[in-house]
Order: sequence, then C-alpha cells, then structure tokens
Amino acid sequence: MVSAIAARRRTLPGFGLTMGLTLSWLSVIILIPLAGLFLKSLELSPEQFWNILSSRRTLNALRVSFGLAFAAACVNLVMGSIIVWALVRYRFPGRRLFDAIVDVPFALPTAVAGVALTALFAEKGWLGAPLAALGIKVAFTPVGIFVAMIFIGIPFVVRTVQPVLQDLDPEIEEAAGSLGANRWQTIIRVILPSLAPALLTGLALAFARAVGEYGSVIFIAGNLPNVSEIAPLLIVIRLSEYRYADATAIAVVMLVVSFVVILAVNRLQRWAQSRMPAR
Repeated sequence: MVSAIAARRRTLPGFGLTMGLTLSWLSVIILIPLAGLFLKSLELSPEQFWNILSSRRTLNALRVSFGLAFAAACVNLVMGSIIVWALVRYRFPGRRLFDAIVDVPFALPTAVAGVALTALFAEKGWLGAPLAALGIKVAFTPVGIFVAMIFIGIPFVVRTVQPVLQDLDPEIEEAAGSLGANRWQTIIRVILPSLAPALLTGLALAFARAVGEYGSVIFIAGNLPNVSEIAPLLIVIRLSEYRYADATAIAVVMLVVSFVVILAVNRLQRWAQSRMPAR
C-alpha cells in the first residue's frame, strides 16, 4: 500500500505543492467563510436561535424556498431527461441551436432573467394574459417563483445527463429489444439504471441552485411575507435592518439543510452506481 501511494506521488510531479495550494485555496474560498458563519451563530443562545427560526415569517420563507426548489428540481429532472434524449438520440434541423439555448440560463444575468419572466407572465404579458383569462396568476405569486426556479435549474440536469447518455451505446437498447423487451422495459431496466447516478446529480445541482437563487426570483415573486417571500430575501431584509443574528441563523439553517440533502443524494448516487449492470 505504501509503495503504491509513493508511486502515485512520483507519477504526479509537485504533488505536495499542488495539494497544499488546493487545500489552501478551498479553505480561503469555502471553508473559512462557512466556519465564520457558524461561529457567528454561536453568539446566539439556543433559545434565541430557536425563537428566530420558529417565527412564522422565517418558517414560511424556508418552506417556500425549499418546497418550491425541490418541486422545480423534480420537474427539471423529468423534462431535462426528455430534452437530453431528444438532443442525443435524434437528428433534426436546428438541433445545435436548441442545444445552445439550454445554456442561456447559465449566461443570462439573473436580474435580466427575472425581469424577462415577470414581463412574460404578468397579467398583460404574452403568456400571462391567456393564463389570467383562465384564472391562473403567475407573476407575483409562488407560482412565479416556481417558474423562475425551473428556468435557472434546467441546464444543470441537461448538462449532467447529456454526456452519460452520449456514452451509452444505442446497441444496448437494440439488444434489449431483440431479447423481447418492450420500450418501457428497456427504459426501466436498461437505460435508467445507467443514467441514475447522473440523474441524481442533476437533481441535486438543480435543487441547490434553486434554493440559493435570488436575482431572478425577487422580480417575479411579489415578496409578500408569509406568502411569496423566499429565505434569501428574508436574509437580505434582516441584514438591512441590522439584525445580523437573525440573518445568520437563517443562513445556517439553509446551509445545513442543503448540505444534508446533497449528502443524501450523493449516497443515493453511490448506491445507484453499485447496482449498475457490468458492461
């Protein structure tokens, strides 16, 4: 074991320096700010911490953020998988254009996305007007938050699953069909087990992105306390009120819950990889 590690270190010149720079950079950029957040929250007594979190406004803001983020991630998981399948398995005019459009939420400033979605889904907007005629209001409601979270999360699912599906040989599907499997059996028993780790990763990334989204959401949300107020906005409000303890407590809860969800998805991803059929 020792000789193998030594050989691996000799294979990569400058391993010690590279590892030191990596750990130092990650500590400065990620670990130290997160540690500072937790240390700041320790200034609160358990009773103060609980009173902040158990307030009606905080609980509703957390419910809106996490609930809608998870729902949006699930929608993106389904629709993103369909988009990936169409882009990878079919050849049609404009395929490259549609493939490039998927990356628009990556490049578009979040504020611009929020303004565009608000104008589109407002009661007099192109999509908002026909929906309003049906009695469906999108802009300035939780539905608008849901739409914005779907918008910013879809690329994470598509770009995570796409390379895996490209590497999946179509001959496997043909072999399953030749053995008598119908389309649903091929999808459930052949395709999904191979794509499961990538799908779970895309779900986690889309969820994490939606939970922390701010710019594109606040324009379309309406930001009504206890109705359509997201947790990141509540943190900003508490900071503007110089209530740093409240902001820190909410941020810590968001961080912990997001970490637990991502950890659970990673464990599911490993479980799915262990059950993948050998090639």
